[in-house]
Amino acid sequence: MASDSGTQADSIKLQPINRRAVFTFSGTHFLNDLVTTGIVPALIVLYKHALHLNYTQSTLIVLISYLTSSVSQPFFGVITDRRPRVWLFSAGVFLSITGLALTGIAPSFNWLLVFIALSGLGSGAFHPEASRGTHLASGQKKGTAQAIFQVGGNAGQAFGPLMIPLFLVHTGLHGLIWFLVLAFLSIPLTVQLLRWMGDRVKETALKKKEIPGENHILGVVLLCGVIILRSWCQIGVVVFLPFYLKHLSIGASETLNFIFVGAGAIGTFLGGIWSDRLGMKKLLIVSLFLATPFAFLFPHLHGFLSVLDLLFFGFCVLSSFSVGVVYMQLLLPRNVAVASGLAIGFGVGAGGIGSVLMGSISDAFGVSTVFTILSFLPFIAAIFAVFLPSDRVRLAARVKHK
Repeated sequence: MASDSGTQADSIKLQPINRRAVFTFSGTHFLNDLVTTGIVPALIVLYKHALHLNYTQSTLIVLISYLTSSVSQPFFGVITDRRPRVWLFSAGVFLSITGLALTGIAPSFNWLLVFIALSGLGSGAFHPEASRGTHLASGQKKGTAQAIFQVGGNAGQAFGPLMIPLFLVHTGLHGLIWFLVLAFLSIPLTVQLLRWMGDRVKETALKKKEIPGENHILGVVLLCGVIILRSWCQIGVVVFLPFYLKHLSIGASETLNFIFVGAGAIGTFLGGIWSDRLGMKKLLIVSLFLATPFAFLFPHLHGFLSVLDLLFFGFCVLSSFSVGVVYMQLLLPRNVAVASGLAIGFGVGAGGIGSVLMGSISDAFGVSTVFTILSFLPFIAAIFAVFLPSDRVRLAARVKHK
């Protein structure tokens, strides 16, 4: 019996990367993050003017979006680790898009927050199962698969701000209702994977007791610190760049946001591939240290140099995004969905909290003070990363077990 179990586990471990599944997960991640972490921060300018909000109220929208979408992810992870619910992958992305679409017809600020919360909960339900599915489809290419999955989300974040100058500037907030078309298009895209996901979950359940190593709680805490600081930096730039560059049109400032997050999407993809070769801890430390000088320089640059700086800043600070997810799964080998919820959700949710804090600072001291604070965050995150447990040691333990 033990031999049969071992043979079955080996056949699961040796499966190659399922590229069709991975790219489908990436595509749905694009749609989900386009309407949550992508377009919501960019819409703050329009929400603020339409409903006559102050900075604190405006950033409260981001907080509600990120709290419901991100802090809920670990809780969905706990539930689905105990009993996988693959249908949340499909239902989650549908609800996230639908909630955002309804904000276009929100009659008041309170209703706006309700619809934002619905969208956030959909995103919170989507991520753990989608990340688990990517993990199951990755074979031996964990970093590469997560990079493909995360670059879909980062691309959604990048294209979110572009929806303002390309579409919503012409239609106004009411144009958001057209996103319902995307919500219904997501159904056939996601449903096709549900049977495969269910079968793979059953297969991996057979070898769950054989997973080597215990959860590394101190490492999880340190990695959460890295993710939170990086998220504060990223979200701070996206939310406050249009206010910082108020001499530019909304379209121009959101185009700069696209450059920042778009470069981050490229960094996410390459960072995942490089981490398979260089190691996750090393890539985390190096990328965050490299982001530090660009963060310090940005408030002091103008014109083309500021655009170039944003390009390198976004590339460096977000090149460890997918690495953080795989690293967290390595530190929590017995709770993959919880690990995904923490790495993707908790960090982004903390970014929402940070945006409200930065909004209060902006009301009191001005937006330029926020960018001064943001410039220190990648350096502090890099220091945290230095003390992370070695990913090479934990991977070696797994290989020895196999």
